[in-house]
Amino acid sequence: MAERCGSMTRLSVVAPVYNEEGNIYDLYLSITDALKGKIESYEILLVNDGSKDRSAVLLNEIAQMDKSVKVIHFEKNYGQTAAVWAGIKNSTGELIALMDADLQTDPRDIFRLMPFIGRIDFVNGKRIDRKDTLLKKISSRIGNGIRNWITGDSIYDTGCPMKLFTREVADSLYLYNGMHRFLPTLAKMNGFSVIEVSVTHQERKHGVSKYRVLNRTYVGFMDALVIGWLKKRVILYRIKG
Repeated sequence: MAERCGSMTRLSVVAPVYNEEGNIYDLYLSITDALKGKIESYEILLVNDGSKDRSAVLLNEIAQMDKSVKVIHFEKNYGQTAAVWAGIKNSTGELIALMDADLQTDPRDIFRLMPFIGRIDFVNGKRIDRKDTLLKKISSRIGNGIRNWITGDSIYDTGCPMKLFTREVADSLYLYNGMHRFLPTLAKMNGFSVIEVSVTHQERKHGVSKYRVLNRTYVGFMDALVIGWLKKRVILYRIKG
């Protein structure tokens, strides 16, 4: 766990990166432009999930130019959950924002979510006017429906990469492979409040989606069974006093 004594950073932005060499500089610039002058302190954590293109080189160049950027390199491709969790664990922010590196989510939308923090612990983005293929939209809708049916939850867009939550939520998480898809549900299971807020969605400009529809549907179904089982056995209590 990253050291967090003394004054904390206000916001940590975490983005997993896998073979995104065409998007990395635009990603960095978009986050920086969105945050600079609008928040008292921030850091950007870019987690290289074993990329095989020039992503590692570009990430190191950015980190050398800007001390607010932290880069984590995995030895090999461990998957999105591992990358998300590594970013969270190595962050120092009072608040943690998650987004993808493909630039389909807009870091400016962090400020759509931020006004809810204080009375809400976890704010989940809800993509409107999605710029995806019809197959991907249908798959996502079915996947969300199945996950909600199995877990008993009511999250409209649990797969939205744009999320904002408090340090307390982050410290309550213990993730296993595939659980990045269930962060709002896990936050609820740990006793935190969750709300969904609409965010924008953009077309991918560079690279290709790593989304494998059939594989992800099957894996997501199996993961949902695990979450549903855990939800029935979660321990919550209040001390009288």
